[in-house]
Amino acid sequence: MQRSGPAGPAGDRHWRGSARFAATCALLFCTLSLLVDWDAASLTPLRALLWVALSAAVFAVMLPPRVTAGPGWLTVRSPWRRRTVRTDALVTVRQCGDVSAYLILRDTAGRGLELGRRTLVANPLIWHELDTGIRRSIEHGTLRQGADVLESLGHRIDDETTQAILRASGLS
Repeated sequence: MQRSGPAGPAGDRHWRGSARFAATCALLFCTLSLLVDWDAASLTPLRALLWVALSAAVFAVMLPPRVTAGPGWLTVRSPWRRRTVRTDALVTVRQCGDVSAYLILRDTAGRGLELGRRTLVANPLIWHELDTGIRRSIEHGTLRQGADVLESLGHRIDDETTQAILRASGLS
């Protein structure tokens, strides 16, 4: 029997679809704006460059951050920056907002990041890696603030996952 190596990092399962959607919207915006400008007979190379630049800005704004997690770490990459925290050395965890809640994580090295709750609900493997790291932070005594936030968030994620399973199986 062959033994498999360590599993790769857990990533956002829906990121590629969201990135494709952002690219499609930007391409559609560029095409339509160029066509309207061309139809009005006002399209010049400078205006075409402007529409392409605006389309690139639309893409950059719509592109969601890419979230990956592994044993003891969590990374959020946006087009402009990359943030990583050690989940096994967290100091504080805060939740901001109720409807579109997001977490603010800070580790012992002072690094921090923001992570949407929706990402955790949609990606159980990322939630598992984060939860495992949080438990290690509690064991090591580094987590000073936010254990209650994480416990309630864990219950919410479990409830939403259970409801999704029941809906998918036709029991609800």
